[in-house]
Amino acid sequence: MASKSAHMFRNTRITVVTMAKRHFANGFSHNGKVLTLDSMNEHIKKVEYAVRGPIVVRAGAIRKELEQGAQKPFKEVISANIGDAHAMGQAPITFLRQVVALCVYPDLLKTNNFPDDAKDRAQRILDGCGGGSIGAYSASQGVEIIRNDVANYIERRDGGLKSDPNNIFLCTGASDGVVAMLKLLVSGEGASRTGAMIPIPQYPLYSATLAELNAKMVPYYLDEDNNWALDIEELQRAFDEGEKICLPRVLCVINPGNPTGQVLSRDNVVEIIKFAKQNHLFLMADEVYQDNVYAEGCAFHSFKKVLYDLGPEYSDHVELASFHSISKGYMGECGFRGGYMETINLDHKVKEQLRKLVSCRLCPPVTGQAALEVIVNPPQQGEPSFEKFDAEKRAVLGTLAEKARLTAEMFNSIPGIHCNTVQGAMYSFPRIEIPERAVRKAETCGMQPDAFYAHELLEETGICIVAGSGFGQKPGTYHFRMTILPPIDMMRSLFKLFRDFHLGFLEKYKE
Repeated sequence: MASKSAHMFRNTRITVVTMAKRHFANGFSHNGKVLTLDSMNEHIKKVEYAVRGPIVVRAGAIRKELEQGAQKPFKEVISANIGDAHAMGQAPITFLRQVVALCVYPDLLKTNNFPDDAKDRAQRILDGCGGGSIGAYSASQGVEIIRNDVANYIERRDGGLKSDPNNIFLCTGASDGVVAMLKLLVSGEGASRTGAMIPIPQYPLYSATLAELNAKMVPYYLDEDNNWALDIEELQRAFDEGEKICLPRVLCVINPGNPTGQVLSRDNVVEIIKFAKQNHLFLMADEVYQDNVYAEGCAFHSFKKVLYDLGPEYSDHVELASFHSISKGYMGECGFRGGYMETINLDHKVKEQLRKLVSCRLCPPVTGQAALEVIVNPPQQGEPSFEKFDAEKRAVLGTLAEKARLTAEMFNSIPGIHCNTVQGAMYSFPRIEIPERAVRKAETCGMQPDAFYAHELLEETGICIVAGSGFGQKPGTYHFRMTILPPIDMMRSLFKLFRDFHLGFLEKYKE
């Protein structure tokens, strides 16, 4: 009997110890939680997204402090950190909102409050939806008639070059397509791990996604002294360096550039395509700012069009995914989360895997798809809504062009700041001088010097920008990204605040 009791005691003790070890392994024993910093996915910890980082969090806190009556040197926070056009006062395109409103509440089709072409567009979209309702799931690749219209839009954009709707994937904004494609591309271990060539400065979506996927980022630097041009010799340098630690398989290009605002020449696009073919790279073309080209002598050249212009040697072989979005352009409809991806020369078996991957998310928001439909199938001359639509579009793009010019002019008038011409997109990326004393002060605060600068700017003026270190920059240089979206009157007052702050900052931290 005693022997049996001792045996039971030993078994119980072993079970308790085993459970304790298991609890310790999954983090339970630390604070009673299964999910802890120690037990969570370690790759997520490496993800950073400066556009909505600590400076933006602080800006939100200051905004609440002002609402509660706190005394500050300013009366409002100016969110110049993000390309959110409507948040900065840009008016929506009337026709787009009319069509989406009719889709969301079809009873409005019975009223006389909307033009006939808006009603026709809305009814056509609804006819393509399950049960005639925008509340139904769509196919995972997107509503068929909208994909067809996206293909037609691409054909018109590229001078009649054929676009296959089966190569079109509607997305939750362009970002969703970028992430899906990178997921397909990442594979291997160690020296064979996928490397992705990313421009520096870059849009942090790329570095964040690569960190999450535990892929290797292969940075190539844009040439700031040549208005952020993309230099092929620099691409080759980066590729050669990348081969030492990984297997470079993908080349990402942002055109027009974010955060740098440059627009690639056609000759440059040709060079990039040839480089991709020569080095057997999958080409990802982020073209969400294709409507945002302002500088004289600049024009948007789609990678697909140039690829086919080069003939079968390239068009039959180079694999390309290109992306567009309704969040930018003249639309600025960030909240609808609509966009598309077109794939070229994708292996048909891989395309099936892509369809499977996007089906896991069921479908993109159908309201976003409806908004995208308006952009790829806008009112035509002779239709009731054409004149108003065209006037609103031209007004938005014209104002953005003026603000792009004003941005570079005003920044370059401030000693210690240099800003390249904003050729396109929605941002400037000025280089700033930061005194050595301020650099040392930033180090004591555990901050990058340009992040310290951005923090001081926010606390003294209420202007929220994003530090250049969040996008990447050449060592020893300091920048920040600021959107060109604020209304012109606000921009003029903003630049006065900026000038006063920057000169005061230089004086405050001079040796």
